Formats: sequence, structure tokens, C-alpha cells
Amino acid sequence: MPPRPKAAALLNRLRGLLGEFGHWPSRSADKLIRALPALSADTSLPDGMHSIVMEMQQQLTAIHERLARCDHAIAQHVKTQPQAQRMQEMAGIGTLTASAATATVVDAKHYRNGRQFAAWLGLVPRQMSSGGKTKLGRISRRGDAYLRSLLVQGARSTLQSALKQGPERATRLQHWIIEVYGRVGYHKTLIAIANVHARMLWGMQAKDEAYDPQAWQRAMSG
Repeated sequence: MPPRPKAAALLNRLRGLLGEFGHWPSRSADKLIRALPALSADTSLPDGMHSIVMEMQQQLTAIHERLARCDHAIAQHVKTQPQAQRMQEMAGIGTLTASAATATVVDAKHYRNGRQFAAWLGLVPRQMSSGGKTKLGRISRRGDAYLRSLLVQGARSTLQSALKQGPERATRLQHWIIEVYGRVGYHKTLIAIANVHARMLWGMQAKDEAYDPQAWQRAMSG
């Protein structure tokens, strides 16, 4: 799992400081964190750096402990939300996304359909009209940025899973994902998957439906 923003900032600052003394640690956050105890005792570094590394290690440990408590609280919250539990049956929808969706969308019926909900999240391209023609531009970054980012993250794992399956073993949804990937490339495919997931989440919330693996086909037209 990638480091959270504050932890990532600390690690980037530490990499820069170590680079000043000829140490170029791995760009992997996990490897750098595991290397901190050895770096704090590295005799090639000045004494001042030893104390900085130790302080960084303490701060990162404290951040991870707080994040672990938050993750535990979110997991406990999801256990009390039937809708959130159903959402987690979808590929690419984890505890954080399910919790964020139920907390953010108080009444999914506020949106007429899944397409409108996905548009509110900013998961559809902006439309631009010129000379009687409609063109699709960049993705509009409106709506809830946190929920949108979680859906895009979940889309990454869904895309990777579809590509690993290959056309022979892929489900109908994975066939669609592979086809879209071959046609429009990586980043646009992520948005397309996130868009479908958003529409399916809307259906599960607005209609109080259970997860249906075939619902993605209805979501594409609704």
C-alpha cells in the first residue's frame, strides 16, 4: 500500500537529506522505512543526521499507529452498514470506498440515475459543442474528490485483474475492460471502470439492491 500524504512527504524529505550525504535509498516507501534503524546507526552519516532519522522513524511510527486506529474505526463502521457490506462484494470496492460512499451519499435518490451520479463525481468527460458537433474533453474534477479518487484507485486493481485473466478466462465485464483498454489506453480505461462502479453503487443505494455481477450492463445504459 502506498504511504499516506503526510508520511510520503516525510519520506521524500528524508530521501533528499540522505542524498546530500551520498546515500540514495530505494524509492520504495516500505524498503526505506525498513532501512531506518540501520540508517540511524550508520557511521558514515553525521551525528546530526542520526537524530533526524530517529525522529523521522518516531513520527512515521506515530502516523501509522493513528492511521491503523482510523482504519479499524472505519472497518467497525462498515460492519454496521448493510449497504456498505453489499458494496464490498464488487471487485475494486474495499472498506474505505464502501464507507465513503455511504457517508457521502445521504440519499442516492437525489440523483435521477447512475449517469447523473457519476457526472456529479466528475467521472465523465466535459462536453464541448462547436459547429453542431459535440466533443468530449477532459474529465471534470467536481463532486467529492475523495470518493472519486477511491473509485479510481479501485479501478486500477480491477483493470490489473482483467488484464491478468486474459481473454480466455475473462468474464464479460473483464472482456469489456480489456476491449476498452486496447481502444483508449490506461488512464481513460480507469475512468471508464470508475464510472461503471459509480453507477452500480448508485443502483445499490438508490434501489436498495444486492450486488449483481451483471448489473454493469444495465449501468452502462442507465
